[in-house]
Amino acid sequence: MRVALIASARFPITEPFAGGLEAHTWGLAQALTRRGHQVELFAAPGSDPALGARELPVRRVEFSSSACADTSMPGLDWMEEHHAYLGLMLDLAQDGAHRFDVVHNNSLHYLPIAMAPALKMPVITTLHTPPTPWLESAIQVRDACPVVFTAVSEFTASAWRTSVPRARVVRNGIDTDFWQPGPGGTGLVWSGRLVPEKGPHLAIRAARAAGIPLRLAGPISDERYFEEEVAPLLGEGAQYVGHLDRRGLVEWLGGAAAALVTPGWDEPYGLVVAEALACGTPVCGFDRGALAEILTPDCGLLAPDGDVEALAELIPRAMELDRAAARRRAEEFCSLDRAADAYTALYEEVAG
Repeated sequence: MRVALIASARFPITEPFAGGLEAHTWGLAQALTRRGHQVELFAAPGSDPALGARELPVRRVEFSSSACADTSMPGLDWMEEHHAYLGLMLDLAQDGAHRFDVVHNNSLHYLPIAMAPALKMPVITTLHTPPTPWLESAIQVRDACPVVFTAVSEFTASAWRTSVPRARVVRNGIDTDFWQPGPGGTGLVWSGRLVPEKGPHLAIRAARAAGIPLRLAGPISDERYFEEEVAPLLGEGAQYVGHLDRRGLVEWLGGAAAALVTPGWDEPYGLVVAEALACGTPVCGFDRGALAEILTPDCGLLAPDGDVEALAELIPRAMELDRAAARRRAEEFCSLDRAADAYTALYEEVAG
């Protein structure tokens, strides 16, 4: 199949990844290519050259002084992202049918959905987040939206049911050949974007209450939040180790007794959960979003949403869970091969 895979215009698809969406897109592009598909990835400048990515047409828009003074003028970053997807969709509408059998929108932008009726090939969009007003608006541009939707979990599909009643569930996956089990250890780990909705400050408090050292890794995506809420809690057994690449994460996750996952939002999937399990590391976290779909009692324990004290009480029990059971769950439920096979079948179905 000839696949146009649309990714983020904001963050490059390269290591170290800005977040789970970028990591998933990178893995999916590679897995589809290994299956013999011709994948053309449209992504932000600086994306991994090995993927053969085509840069989204991110051009700096030149606005007149009058336009800039208008009270409706959004931020320049927003306008440049809008401009990039607008240019891409116009290009695909003009000659995309000669180059691609299917378009897979793996971005969070509304234009690939709103402009899908202008394309002559089928468009698939994966829902990676809870509902947003921009995407819901794009879906309702026509009475019958021509886009085929998938969702990364049952939880996410349910959240979108009002505007997307028949989203198919294709869970994200990780390369279990790369994410290998480690020996474990005596401490805890937390990985992800350091932003309020991921709750690293709550992980520090829970680990400290349990008396277990914690190391955190990931990009500081919200500097103000990090300086005000996370940095003051570091020390006394809590250490931030930086933004690691995948090899660093494999070693780091595999050398921990348990991984903490502390969402402060409705987690659509939780790629960090899959990565920890593949490294043989049990998970202890909050019962919010899709985490309960991934974890089973023999590989993870969940405390009530936001309850730091309850999470702290579960940590010692989670550290004793069977590492082999965690690895088995990753192989059976979180495999990238399963995701790539499901998308291959869907591509073939919609392309006729």
